[in-house]
Amino acid sequence: MIFRVWACSDNHIEGSRDGREQGGEAMSRPIADDETLCPIAHSTGLVGDRWSILIVRELLMGQSRFQDLQAQTGATSQMLAARLKRLEADGLVMRRAYSARPVRYEYRLTPKGAALTPVILALRTWGEQWCKPEGGIPATRMFHRRCESELELDGRCPACDVLVPWTEMRSHPSEAWAKERRERAAEFTGQRLAAKGEAGDLD
Repeated sequence: MIFRVWACSDNHIEGSRDGREQGGEAMSRPIADDETLCPIAHSTGLVGDRWSILIVRELLMGQSRFQDLQAQTGATSQMLAARLKRLEADGLVMRRAYSARPVRYEYRLTPKGAALTPVILALRTWGEQWCKPEGGIPATRMFHRRCESELELDGRCPACDVLVPWTEMRSHPSEAWAKERRERAAEFTGQRLAAKGEAGDLD
């Protein structure tokens, strides 16, 4: 498969505008999965939104409980519940009860969900390269399990001079990102306690 990178010229954009003015804007409709062979369309139908990707990231990092997922993704409880339900229905996430009274669940990635690891790593690499201020430190440091050398951004081990498969990588959050995550968790806990206190006052 060959992908071509190109940019629209001013003439192309202007032509599109003219077309809309003369014939009206063309109506479009969503393309159903069974109407296309494109695997990208099929994949983004399952995990093509911000919240689903962040949930997968957190599950890969070892978070498993609802409140911890909510604290680190910033999703509302309704949004998170809906995404987890969808991911479970699509076979990417499984849940099991860890508390009977009240009933509470923890969430884990299935093999299908864990196979998204290279996708998350690719987004990390792209984000570090294109979405951060120049000179910014990486949020996560990646290491080669075999020799414990820190990997380059593209996943190459400088000691072994090989591209390391994700199954041989281990990650470690930078001090700055670890601090950010601790503060976010503490803030979320404080907000929950405050909300419970206000509810008690109303009673």
